[in-house]
Amino acid sequence: MRIVIIGTAHPYRGGLAAFNQRLAAQFQKEGHEVEMYTFTLQYPSFLFPGKTQFTDAPAPEDLNITRRINSCNPFNWISVGREIRNKKPDVVVFAYWMSFMAPCFGTIARQIKRDKTIRCVALVHNMLPHDHKAIDRFLPYYFVKAMDGFTTLSEAVIADINHFDHAGKPKTWAPHPIYDHYGSLLDKSEARHALGLDPAGRYVLFFGFIRDYKGLDLLIDAFGDPRLQDMGVKLIVAGEFYGNPQPYLDRIRSLDISDIVVLHNDYIPDTQVNLYFGAADIVAQPYKNATQSGVTQVAFHFEKPMLVTNVGGLAEIVPDGKIGYVVEPNAQAITDALVHYYQEEKEQPFTEALREEKKKYTWDRMTKAVLQACGCEKR
Repeated sequence: MRIVIIGTAHPYRGGLAAFNQRLAAQFQKEGHEVEMYTFTLQYPSFLFPGKTQFTDAPAPEDLNITRRINSCNPFNWISVGREIRNKKPDVVVFAYWMSFMAPCFGTIARQIKRDKTIRCVALVHNMLPHDHKAIDRFLPYYFVKAMDGFTTLSEAVIADINHFDHAGKPKTWAPHPIYDHYGSLLDKSEARHALGLDPAGRYVLFFGFIRDYKGLDLLIDAFGDPRLQDMGVKLIVAGEFYGNPQPYLDRIRSLDISDIVVLHNDYIPDTQVNLYFGAADIVAQPYKNATQSGVTQVAFHFEKPMLVTNVGGLAEIVPDGKIGYVVEPNAQAITDALVHYYQEEKEQPFTEALREEKKKYTWDRMTKAVLQACGCEKR
């Protein structure tokens, strides 16, 4: 089939761009013809909380990426929709993640669907943002009405879509596939040497953009517990602040744990991801709310045990006590799990179980779910 994927992609950076590009590669592997449409303007700079929206990495050579969409220009939406319609794809996949994109994506879809043979399916990462605003109560309706079906990465998101979809359109879900494009796992000593860390140390990794809902404050509080300090456990925080870093820095100082918190607070390029996961004993995701997390799937790829909180779809992915821990989102529960991990020497059994568990999270399951959502799996 001819498939168009609409969403963020190179030269934009981050997990969503990585997901869309890996999805396109999988469709191509399965024999489909794929073109990606991404942005000339994704959103105005004042709406972007990080340092830059763009990556310095070269464009992927094996993907056809067209930069055409201006998220703020309605005339552009109409022209893009017409352009895609005239190419007569079988399926158009809209990679949706925030209400701001609903008018843009909804208008493009309406132009495309003037050709009744083209199916439009939404691949929804988040139907509702972690911090709801007024626009989140009404803008998604416009997008949802333009879709023929929906695919999500967790069952929790399907419930959010149902709030806006009163027509009972098809919905499928598949767990977030494993990010497998970050290279191979490095030996711990090699990774730690590259990062200037103690080869014999104990390290917990917090990885990714730092936003309030991700609960880094809970993890910092957990490291204020003398039990972790006495065990020589340190925290690596690797990722860019998407907000004011001062409350976190003040908390580290007030707990007097600056010597056991390693801060690497720039955007981590793809070429260095394996260093941080290679250096870690366990990956912590102390989220206060969530749907799913790409960090989990990076941890699967590198076969790293995980600590996640019991929010959203995280518990669906990390079997408690088998490959890691599922705990309540509070500092005490986080500390107790980490102490248990080191005291009971759980790294080896968790890692062995991870090698089997990761087999569930393949990209062909994702492509199948997308095509099923629009009734195209047998076309």
